[in-house]
Amino acid sequence: MDLSIVIPVYNEENNVKILHQKIVDVCNRLGKSYEIIFVDDGSQDKTLENLKRLNNLKIICLRKNCGQTAAMDAGFKEAKGSVIITMDGDLQNDPEDIPKLLDKLDEGYDVVSGWRFERKDPFMKRFISRGANFLRKFFVSDGIHDSGCSLKAYRKECFESVDLYGEMHRFIPAILKWKGFKIAEVKVSHHPRHHGKTKYGWRRIVKGFVDMISVWFWRKYSNRPLHLFGGAGLLLSGLGFVVGVYLFIARLFFGMSLQNRIWPLVSVFMVLAGIQLFVSGILADIAVKNYYSKSKEKSYLIKEIIKK
Repeated sequence: MDLSIVIPVYNEENNVKILHQKIVDVCNRLGKSYEIIFVDDGSQDKTLENLKRLNNLKIICLRKNCGQTAAMDAGFKEAKGSVIITMDGDLQNDPEDIPKLLDKLDEGYDVVSGWRFERKDPFMKRFISRGANFLRKFFVSDGIHDSGCSLKAYRKECFESVDLYGEMHRFIPAILKWKGFKIAEVKVSHHPRHHGKTKYGWRRIVKGFVDMISVWFWRKYSNRPLHLFGGAGLLLSGLGFVVGVYLFIARLFFGMSLQNRIWPLVSVFMVLAGIQLFVSGILADIAVKNYYSKSKEKSYLIKEIIKK
């Protein structure tokens, strides 16, 4: 199988038939073997019913609405193609851009992300997205302009050691970049939504931010959590010790009264909190070492082995 097109859908009853036909037209012109995988994320309208009327597709039905990330992960695990293409089910991504992604992939890249250069979303959604992109560049730095664009192409091997959860789908390029895969970006079309309602809301924003912090931590400290917790613990204990020494000298040599003052308690608290952080770092370090020793995942990936 050359291509697997994975489309998560939730309450897109008026879009799935049109999108399916567009994908079929593009893939037939490409002359490659392909499969179309729709993942119904617990739709409550006639999305599943309309999908069952179509031919030349595979439908994965989730028992309930689990979110776009879970739907994508289910599609990835079912995909048989050597290249996996993802896109939204709301007709805002254009299947006509699929050849662009494949051409860029043929240049030697492992991941090609779409860049919605001229977005057709409402102003507030674009404003929030710009703020999210700023934070994303600060925390994860994946080197692309538009990680929120679902139109992407991946080589199958990208997902051999990647499991998705939460709202992680928008951080897939960053995760793969840290694992050593080559990332590229191409400008793609973006259309306004004509049918259905957007699933973008404040809950997704909060979940996305929390997952971004998780990705940042896993990227920098997954192999060495003691460096973060232990370093913070030593710094906090050191500050507490300095404050304690200052109070001791001030009381002993300058007669400063420490009655009804909070600083002695602050000093003791900082020292104890620092010790707690340091111990937490040691425990986290042990947990991470156990994780890597007992799971199949490694802290590195081998690209190739050359024998001469």
